[in-house]
Amino acid sequence: MSDAKSPFEVMMQQAQDMAKAFPAMEAFTPKGFEKMMGTMPKDMMEMMFGNTLNEGGLDARTRLLLTLAGLTMQGAQNDVALRQTVRHVLEAGGTKQHIVETIGQMSVFAGIPAMTRALELAQQVLDEHEDPET
Repeated sequence: MSDAKSPFEVMMQQAQDMAKAFPAMEAFTPKGFEKMMGTMPKDMMEMMFGNTLNEGGLDARTRLLLTLAGLTMQGAQNDVALRQTVRHVLEAGGTKQHIVETIGQMSVFAGIPAMTRALELAQQVLDEHEDPET
């Protein structure tokens, strides 16, 4: 048998070496990337998702709580989307109680495991919100 590498193995090794050569790649983490995503200001959320363009309709906070309910119903599988939605709910004027009640209500429809997972993810954001230094 030959010790020669296939062209695919050579290409994969080159790609791995190239990725290791980028200094930022060593420090990359999914949570670090998530922190780079900004939170939309409340006024902008109201304009895009609230009453500004749809007078008499749902406000941004209510729409975001509905989004949080939907993400919980899906089993809280998308960590980033759920945490980002919680951040936006807080920015739109929602409270910890609004968030916990919304997720808790979904336990009836999505089950206890989905509710528990969603509450764990929401608590991560609430902890950050209470202590912005971390």
